Amino acid sequence: MKLSVLMPVYNEEAGLETILERVAAVDVDKEIIVVDDCSNDDTAHILSQIDIPDVRVIRHEVNRGKGAAIRTALAAATGDAVIIQDADLEYDPQDYIALLEPLRQGKAKVVYGVRDLRGQKLLFFLGNKLLTALTNLLYGVRLRDMETCYKLMTADVAKTLNIECNRFDLEPEITAKIIRQGYRIYEVPISYQPREEKKLSPWRDGLPALRALLRYRRWKPS
Repeated sequence: MKLSVLMPVYNEEAGLETILERVAAVDVDKEIIVVDDCSNDDTAHILSQIDIPDVRVIRHEVNRGKGAAIRTALAAATGDAVIIQDADLEYDPQDYIALLEPLRQGKAKVVYGVRDLRGQKLLFFLGNKLLTALTNLLYGVRLRDMETCYKLMTADVAKTLNIECNRFDLEPEITAKIIRQGYRIYEVPISYQPREEKKLSPWRDGLPALRALLRYRRWKPS
């Protein structure tokens, strides 16, 4: 099973080379599709110099947001399964192996990595818990971590999502559309090291996430 790693990147010069090396070190058949969302730091230079097999780099000429970067990466993906990988160091790519196992065993077509959120700052911790609780209430599921970055699924499921959101509200959009299509989301515990400075804002991004949960409750697969 070939895995397409979709990596949106915006101003991640500090940890970019390290995370790419960590992804490359995972012992699975894979391709790494990096979408530089018009970074204005040293990200583009680092990507131009990187010497790692199976890395493909696509650059947006204007900043369009994480959701747009995922759309671009997904359109270029050739794997049997896809996973979203943030370009910071919060997640451990070695968890791919455990996340892929339910797919290999035929138990599920969608697998989420569940984080231990106790190390997060209080506002982020509460925001994550609230959005997951609302997802469960609105969609009749029992998820533990809706907002996780590690959303792994078969390519055929991923390509039906037609992602519309451009910012961090793509997380509830993806989850809502998966549930509305009748797929079970299988959850696997993963490692997680929250970083101090986040691009996501609990105030700026929390309300759009809530709106997405409400909006896509009415979504019907085409």
